[in-house]
Amino acid sequence: MPEKSIIRILVIDDKPSILKLLQYMLANLGYDQVTLCNSGQDGLTWLESFDETQTIIILDLNMPEMDGIEFIRQLADRHYKGHVLLLSGEDERICETAHKLIKNYKIASLGHIGKPFNLELLSLKLANWRQFQPKQAIANKKQYSADELRSAIANNELINYYQPKVDVKSAKVVGVESLVRWCHPIDGIIFPDQFIHIAETHELIDDLTRAVIKSAFAQTKAWQQAGLLLQVAINISMDNFADLNFADYLVNAAANAGIMPSDIILEVTESKLMTSPSISIEVLTRLRMHRFNLSIDDFGTGHSSLAQLCNIPFNELKIDQSFVHDMSSNETRQVMFNASLGLAKQLGMKSVAEGVEDQVDWDFLRSTDCDIAQGYFIAKPMPADDIYAWIINWDALIH
Repeated sequence: MPEKSIIRILVIDDKPSILKLLQYMLANLGYDQVTLCNSGQDGLTWLESFDETQTIIILDLNMPEMDGIEFIRQLADRHYKGHVLLLSGEDERICETAHKLIKNYKIASLGHIGKPFNLELLSLKLANWRQFQPKQAIANKKQYSADELRSAIANNELINYYQPKVDVKSAKVVGVESLVRWCHPIDGIIFPDQFIHIAETHELIDDLTRAVIKSAFAQTKAWQQAGLLLQVAINISMDNFADLNFADYLVNAAANAGIMPSDIILEVTESKLMTSPSISIEVLTRLRMHRFNLSIDDFGTGHSSLAQLCNIPFNELKIDQSFVHDMSSNETRQVMFNASLGLAKQLGMKSVAEGVEDQVDWDFLRSTDCDIAQGYFIAKPMPADDIYAWIINWDALIH
């Protein structure tokens, strides 16, 4: 059975002319299971009769009685499992906010299309429906206890994966970001969203971080001995910087591993406010004086903001993926990206664009003055041993 024939498409718009036009376009694209509704309430009634996982809703935002935003909330309340594509004449920022609202509700969003629209763009958005599955909430995943994590740390079950970072202009590999994984003896590879919060709430984050650092420093040295010079970035919790001894620990750990502090980038994501601001700033300043690189991660989100650029001597700024992916077609994201990039340049900081997911992102980024790129288009995180083969393949690809 052709893939398109298994997808049901529900179009909700209060304008009959739009409904007829979309029906015609969808038929030309090979989608033969299309239902038209002129109100949100009719759409909800229709959804009660079908398997939502194979459904795409094409939704207008500005409608009488039940507008698109209210309809999205209704979908969330009923735990809708399908996909949503917004189709609206509202301005870009309203559409982008609605798109984020859908994602916040854990509903798979295919993005948005402005009015007037064309067949090519509609086809492109719909073709990606399998790639945008809603992420499972952590609550729906297997839960692990603090004792299990404590044992994992003691038994060396935590391993580092590494995601390459490349120079935007030359496309040469310049470094990697270390990303911790839990190699569970029964459940396999477990991602950090299932255990970092446990470490932070049960006073295990220091032990976890030191295990990650020890492994990353040893791997940095191993690569250097093999003739591979890569800066290695490590994510550090703000909780670690509340310990006055942490700077000395890192300096000694680097010396014992036989590497220079300048080989290491410490990525700081302030997902919560500093518990001891003065101590944290003291530790971070000492680390920078010892020539460790400090990177402000996910800039522009959470507490990673202008205030932290003033308070801490960062020398690298990572522009959050929410401003990078699809920015070529999104004016708001372009503005945020350019503002972040401008700050980095004016402050003499290296700039890193996260979330380079496809060829379009890569091509657009190369037209900017950004220094470094990172994302799935370049490479997904991988075990250390896979880095060698990946670099050979990447070098062949860019030449």
